[in-house]
Amino acid sequence: MPRAGLTPDLVVDHALALIDAEGPEALTLAGVALRAKVAAPSLYKHVPGGLGGLRRLVGIRVTADLGARLEQAITGLTGDAAIAALLRAYHGYAIDHPNRYAALPQSPSVTDEQLIGVSSAMIGTIFRVLQGYGIADAEAVHAARAVRALAHGFASLVIGGAFQLSEDLRVTQDRLIAIMTSGLRDWPGRL
Repeated sequence: MPRAGLTPDLVVDHALALIDAEGPEALTLAGVALRAKVAAPSLYKHVPGGLGGLRRLVGIRVTADLGARLEQAITGLTGDAAIAALLRAYHGYAIDHPNRYAALPQSPSVTDEQLIGVSSAMIGTIFRVLQGYGIADAEAVHAARAVRALAHGFASLVIGGAFQLSEDLRVTQDRLIAIMTSGLRDWPGRL
């Protein structure tokens, strides 16, 4: 019988706390069980699939959290302001939670409906912003890839410590956003 008070969501909370403290490579059932104050085998009652199942649930949560942050950031905004807010929110989430961000599935399995659902919602936010530029259909796919590449690339480089020169990273971020918004305003095939 599952331990009173322990739920799959609480198990994921413990897993995220472990990831935040020690990195995604530290995620083990034993480590989560220690944080939850239960025996490792009892986690199977809450997380089907063992460690793989737990990684899946962590990926779903991180994707949903990032998606919610993006959605909140763009609320009421369109065009350049929406892209700027979206990119700042993406970078902010990744930089504030580098270990969680490392657990973000970059290519979710097409057979995992729940993960596809939260991933689609997150990507849908990008597509909605692109509509404000008149970018649709196949061109929207290309533009969404460009936005995602800029967001992920900058965040990953910052997290990895790649920018060691003294110039302010916020200025670099502003320049990247300006390049992206200019490019989207001139995107081929706009309606």
